[in-house]
Amino acid sequence: MIVKERYEAAKERYAKLGVDTDKAISELEKISLSMHCWQGDDVVGFDQKGPLSGGIQTTGNYPYKATTPEQLMQDIDEVFTLVPGKHKLNLHACYAVFEGDEWVDRDKLEPKHFKAWVDFAKKHGIGLDFNPTMFSHPMAENATLSSEDETVRKFWVDHCIACLKMGDGYRVPRCIP
Repeated sequence: MIVKERYEAAKERYAKLGVDTDKAISELEKISLSMHCWQGDDVVGFDQKGPLSGGIQTTGNYPYKATTPEQLMQDIDEVFTLVPGKHKLNLHACYAVFEGDEWVDRDKLEPKHFKAWVDFAKKHGIGLDFNPTMFSHPMAENATLSSEDETVRKFWVDHCIACLKMGDGYRVPRCIP
């Protein structure tokens, strides 16, 4: 059965329950969602090597998860073609894209490290939301902003400040009606 045939079969079943699926889809097209980028790679991101840490729970060892920014963008694009409406992408700081051997730690991130995502958003007409990533990092062993260690606390404060500046550097609408 092809997708269209499956939809028609489901449409008939829902009609028996009093649900107009075409109307439901039409209503969904009016809703804007912000999809988390981490849904495509089990929250791994691209800024650290090694396993997740810091108490984060993932969906678990999905064998076909995206392993590069390009793969993740392709997967996200596919999702947005299947979900009705105009949407946004919620981007974590750990999804920075570095050129060549360049790498900076989270407290030194700049808008240029997210240029690939901005270009992706503009190309596909989606908005971007952005937030810090305060886990899976050597400085997140015991605490982040609430750490008793001033060095650790300063690192995470600087990371949050860098993330606040990211929104200004995007130049992409954050909210698309």
